[in-house]
Amino acid sequence: MNFLYYVLATLLYLLALPYLLYLRFKPKYKDSIPARFFLKNNPSFSEDGIWFHACSFGEVRSLSPLIEKIDPSSIRLSVITQTGFHEACKHAKAEVRYLPFEIFLPFWIRKQKVLVVMEAELWPLLFIVAKAKGMRTVLLNARISDHSYASYQRFAWVYRWILSHIDLVLAQSEQDAQRLQHLGAKSVQVSGNIKMFGTYTLSHAYAKAEGKRIVVVASTHEGEEALILSHVNLLPNDQLIVVPRHPERFSKVGLFLSEYAQNKGKRYACLSKQPTLDADVILCDTMGELINLYAIADIVILGGSFVEGVGGHNPLEPAFFGVKLISGASIFNQKVLFEAVENSITCNIEDLKNIFDSIENYPKSAISHRSDIAPLLEQILGS
Repeated sequence: MNFLYYVLATLLYLLALPYLLYLRFKPKYKDSIPARFFLKNNPSFSEDGIWFHACSFGEVRSLSPLIEKIDPSSIRLSVITQTGFHEACKHAKAEVRYLPFEIFLPFWIRKQKVLVVMEAELWPLLFIVAKAKGMRTVLLNARISDHSYASYQRFAWVYRWILSHIDLVLAQSEQDAQRLQHLGAKSVQVSGNIKMFGTYTLSHAYAKAEGKRIVVVASTHEGEEALILSHVNLLPNDQLIVVPRHPERFSKVGLFLSEYAQNKGKRYACLSKQPTLDADVILCDTMGELINLYAIADIVILGGSFVEGVGGHNPLEPAFFGVKLISGASIFNQKVLFEAVENSITCNIEDLKNIFDSIENYPKSAISHRSDIAPLLEQILGS
């Protein structure tokens, strides 16, 4: 099975080469494609470290509470995306790499003490090679949503094969644990969502304009800005800040917000050019600012939840700052986190207008409980 998979992966790589060469010229992939598929500036890790693998920006940031408890010189971090790579590089003493495509892993991977993989990064050869080289393998923050469970069951034999190479699965909930056991996971424990261990510190303190009510529309996806704003009546003293989820959409969302502001007779600005929050409608077009904006927000409308297929985003970050928190009803990927938040409001887009108009009658959100990370770290390290 392992050899057949390797042959198929090699054939896929050869077939995809023209497309990969095309993609490497797109800004979104200019670093990640050459590193992952051609090993450009992407050497192997040093041996005997603690290797964490995560896909992108959010997953890397979620690992911070764990990484901060470990000797920095022993940290190895691999990622898939460029935004994830830049976030990982904030851990100054860690070795940071892009994870190569699977056919390179048998030659690229060097033995580490443990491999810790976040959530759904179930690359078969990553676990197979790690086990072959004598590593302890851990799947962290594992979950199977209602939305995707049918797909997992359809390919249960594939997941049973992958999970057989994982020593410990740390699931987000009891339901996730049961589903993973049904798919063949050997050792499953419920540890909650790693994001519940996070603490949130500001990298910049914004001055809040006197008399302004700040409305942050956060982590929005394609078409979601227009959908949300068409169901929200802003007050004259409201300051709107929109934070798209993906940086490649900044320019497109900027054009939409500029036109929106003009139609409403309001002033528009983008944060990268005017960082003082003086305008009425502001596009956050810089990475890493969302926590800073949550800290001054009065109301947060959390995106990725009013469109299909995304499943919501992390409510703990805004709830940490006690905002009035509204989310769409499609939160299937964030159920565990929403259970840890008091007074969050979830609604369909049709109900958003009424809820927003009466938001002052709702209590502020808060995190209901936090967890101690030390036992989780012991489980991961096998100590």
